[in-house]
Amino acid sequence: MQLPDHMADHLSTGVTTLCRCWRVIRRDGVTLGFTDHDRALRFGGVTFLADTGLSASTLQQATGLSIDNAEALGGLSAAQVSDADIEAGRYDGAAVTCWLVNWTDVSQRAVLFQGHFGDLERAGGAFRVELRGLTDQLNTPLGRSFIAPCAAVLGDQRCRFDTAAAGYSVTAAVREVESGSALRFAPLNGFEAGWFQRGHLRVVTGAAAGALVAVKGDEAEEGGRLITLWEPLKGGLQSGDQVTLTAGCDKAFQTCRLKFNNVLNYQGFPDMPGDDWLMAHPAQAGQNSGGSRR
Repeated sequence: MQLPDHMADHLSTGVTTLCRCWRVIRRDGVTLGFTDHDRALRFGGVTFLADTGLSASTLQQATGLSIDNAEALGGLSAAQVSDADIEAGRYDGAAVTCWLVNWTDVSQRAVLFQGHFGDLERAGGAFRVELRGLTDQLNTPLGRSFIAPCAAVLGDQRCRFDTAAAGYSVTAAVREVESGSALRFAPLNGFEAGWFQRGHLRVVTGAAAGALVAVKGDEAEEGGRLITLWEPLKGGLQSGDQVTLTAGCDKAFQTCRLKFNNVLNYQGFPDMPGDDWLMAHPAQAGQNSGGSRR
């Protein structure tokens, strides 16, 4: 790590006034600041609070494309990092930046680490989180796959469909929560059964506000609607909480054409021949014109 000249000069004196400051930006946009100094510091529009209990193990950094990694430890508190916020997934993938700061002059600082939160564990009133550097993103597969189903995510830059359009989402109150992953609602008039299957549910109000989870099933039942989730909602959901349901897509060409009228942006190859066609052999009988097999 190349330190700025003023930091290098400060370190060369042999008597330093240094601390570390951490800025955490959660996925819901909330920004938090922590420092291991004994009083609060402020720079960059963020107040870094002391006595938060946040500390970090030795940071491993390397040249080239090696992945930087570290581990942070901290105490749970209602004011800063609460157990409820962790349970609700608000810290999953949070962006984090760590500075080495001269606490007598905060303009003298250098970035030690920049990345995001990885695996997070909590126990005994404390939490432990893995810090993953920016090079960790190089592990993300890139490139286009040539497959029959659509490779886009409904509403993303490739799909371009506006999921906020009328008829594709609804906000409703939860009537009953069953086992955390099965939710019952009053009848959702105007939306046929299965409309929200493979879609997603976003919590609007309540302890889990801001949480997003995928919808597994959508069934009509007598006097209401049953929505099942792929996994229990983090943070808990209570009767009366408001949620927004967004329509789902099964990636099929016909669904894109009939349900969303978005064929021009379909990112699959529905006419791609399958394995049976590739392994077909010449035959004396039947039609072998090479035409469409659909």
